[in-house]
Amino acid sequence: MVGRATELERLDAVLDRTLEGGGGPCVVDLAGSAGIGKSRLLAEFCRRARARGMTVLRGRATEYERHIPYRPFSDALADHDVQVTQPGAQDAHGDRFGLQRTLARQLAHIARSGPGLCVAVDDLHWADPASLELLDHLVRHPPDAPLVIVVARRDRQTTASLDAALTRGIDLGTVQRLRLGPLTEQDCVEVLAPGSAPAVQRARAAELYAESDGNPLYFLALLHAGQTGRGAGRDVSAHSTGLGSVLLDELTALSAHQRRTAEAVAVLGDRGSTGLLAAVTARDEAEVTADLAVLTDRDLVRPEPGGRWTLRHPVLRAVVHDNTHPMERGHMHRLAAHALAAAGAPATERAHHVEQSLTGWDPQAVAVLSEAARQFASTAPASSAHWLHVALTHLPDRPQHAPLRRDLMLRRAQALGVCGGLRESRDLLHEVIALSPPDQEQAPHRTRARAVTLCAVMERHLGRYAEAVALLRRELARTPGPCDADRVQLGLELGSSAPHATSYPQLRADVGATLDLARRLGDETAQAGALAIAALGETYEGDMSAARPATDRAAALVDALTDRDLAGLCEPLARLGWAEAFLERYADAERHADRGLLIARRGGLLYVLPHLLLCKAYVQLQTLRLRTALELADEAETIARGIGSDELLAFVLANKAYVQLFALPPADGAALAVAEEAVAAAGTRTNWWASTAWCVLAQAAIHAGDAQRARTAVLRGGGQDLNALHPSMRPLILEILVNSAVLSGDTQAAAAWARRARQEADRLDLPAQRASALRSTAHCRSAAGDTAAAAALFERAVDTAARGGAVLWEAFGLLLGAPAAAAGDPERARAMWTRARRLATTGGAHQLTGLADMLHPLLHPE
Repeated sequence: MVGRATELERLDAVLDRTLEGGGGPCVVDLAGSAGIGKSRLLAEFCRRARARGMTVLRGRATEYERHIPYRPFSDALADHDVQVTQPGAQDAHGDRFGLQRTLARQLAHIARSGPGLCVAVDDLHWADPASLELLDHLVRHPPDAPLVIVVARRDRQTTASLDAALTRGIDLGTVQRLRLGPLTEQDCVEVLAPGSAPAVQRARAAELYAESDGNPLYFLALLHAGQTGRGAGRDVSAHSTGLGSVLLDELTALSAHQRRTAEAVAVLGDRGSTGLLAAVTARDEAEVTADLAVLTDRDLVRPEPGGRWTLRHPVLRAVVHDNTHPMERGHMHRLAAHALAAAGAPATERAHHVEQSLTGWDPQAVAVLSEAARQFASTAPASSAHWLHVALTHLPDRPQHAPLRRDLMLRRAQALGVCGGLRESRDLLHEVIALSPPDQEQAPHRTRARAVTLCAVMERHLGRYAEAVALLRRELARTPGPCDADRVQLGLELGSSAPHATSYPQLRADVGATLDLARRLGDETAQAGALAIAALGETYEGDMSAARPATDRAAALVDALTDRDLAGLCEPLARLGWAEAFLERYADAERHADRGLLIARRGGLLYVLPHLLLCKAYVQLQTLRLRTALELADEAETIARGIGSDELLAFVLANKAYVQLFALPPADGAALAVAEEAVAAAGTRTNWWASTAWCVLAQAAIHAGDAQRARTAVLRGGGQDLNALHPSMRPLILEILVNSAVLSGDTQAAAAWARRARQEADRLDLPAQRASALRSTAHCRSAAGDTAAAAALFERAVDTAARGGAVLWEAFGLLLGAPAAAAGDPERARAMWTRARRLATTGGAHQLTGLADMLHPLLHPE
């Protein structure tokens, strides 16, 4: 290695920390321009890791294969007999986020099986979206193992999303970036030149250095061209050619067959086995082997593991590839696709070559692309959407192809909708609707209804609830109207806008009509859907006389249905789970969330997963199981970011921050930061989820001691009259205002908020909400100096929370009540403290254990 001593010193330090278990970054980011030496440094890093006894796995992304899912990681793990993806799997691997967790566990297992593991990925800037998501997961959730991932990329060709992910990792401390600059003139002229081209004079080498700007690949290419010339002994002007021309000159001495073999290697990338090269050049393997020997001697191609061949550098590959005639390239890809088909390769391996060779309508080729898209729809939806786009581009615009066009468009919209392309998906669905007029008998109504329903889902995730409702109402009111089965599905989607942005009373009649129609059709799954919408709607509104029976009816029917019945519509389990969670039926809520998660994962129902995960996380927060609650919230965040919905992300981050408030130590500001991101994602919206984000920010502000900010946040989320607050959670939110007023010395306002909290709690008759109202009154009594009354109220709050199973508020009330009880009954106060700390420790509530430790000197004087 020349001129990289500083970088090598830093890389050695990373390896040492990894093997010593000292923490630090798990990802090393080597960034720089093409030819600057990233691959060489990465290779040296791998050599040093191997010398320390670590397992080393290497993969590479390639320029012309950017839509092959998980390509660099599958290459890296192939030698370790680990299959990265199971296309179309109908199990826990069926969603890409489950696959990410599985792969992270596998990497950790490999790392722990020896001294450590080094995973090296070159040319990351060309990686497919699924691979980049996997890397982002590893950056945000580094495995607890002696594992280091080193990536090399061209910074100018790096996408904004990849750069953001790596930069976020730097902020988290999981990524260390090394930006490689040009070599010095001394390094090039006095070290590289004498070793690579001893015949070149020093002055001439200095001229070539100036032309190369210190780029080692360019400098060495110029040296080689200057030494060999484009003819025997001829000199090469440093100013007469660019890097591409210099590299292309290396092919001039080749025979026509040798050049064709080099072109075939460029076309096939690092998949060029001798047999496949023979197939695409239409020559015998022996002849190709002889060509490869010549190309190897000239250092144009190099052997790779598994009997494959590749050009010595990606820049050389690009030069050769782009200077191969397009028709010849297409012909080679076509021959490669045929050879792979003859060998029984799956559609996913053939799709790339089919795409590159497709020039017009070819039913068999489109069938391959369609099948590849189907197999990767769950685990790599961006690649699935790409292949469907290619198929649609070559589909003739003729009536006989209209059904296939609608089907491919609908599938592409579904794929786009789960990989960050919500707007593109929405626009494509409007095209499907336009292509499916209700008055055309040959246009299947079910396709139109599915498109309308999915379009409304996209609008919801974009935060455009009014547009979603308008679209559904227009479809329900059209003439000729949809069939009864479609009317039920449209009605269920219409009900889904409540209570998020439409008050449930406005849709109560619509939900009732949908339920009646589902009963007439004997569709029990749809009935469960309608009942679950009613259960959540009534519960949210705080009408317990309607909420409890609605939830009972929904639970009875859902429990009677099989998983197969709910496979295509497991949203009822999410809505039912949340209704039960708000009703403080924690065991039932978790049971239904668990069942929903199993069905959703198996069926790849990505949109439902965050709601089910957060429902379970909320239950585990209330019952004080915070370690697993954090894991659930993290997984929900990963999915929400993958979907690309700010609307959903605001809700997810708000719930994650709520868990963090109690899971993290008192001085940790992460919860406040996440809550701030939640309100930023909510933007100017004023719906349920936006209000939730503001209220969690208020709770975080109270924990940080910022009373004024807490009050402002609650009023921003609920309005001056607080009517925009979640009705069935108002006592808990009002407790924030009480604390804010007490901290500000405004006891009159605190008493007023506490009175309203009692009124709301009496209306709801829910234990955790009653406990909150009791704490609010206790805060007021404590502020007035009546510690005995405050202690009694805190103890009543503890008992009330305990009866309802809300362990979080039981422990919280004990810690608040212990100081008040200390004046009159020190032993009782110490017993409360001991019980609270035990609950907090068992539940992983570091916020509460930290509070307990702060109270210890007061309650246990020496």
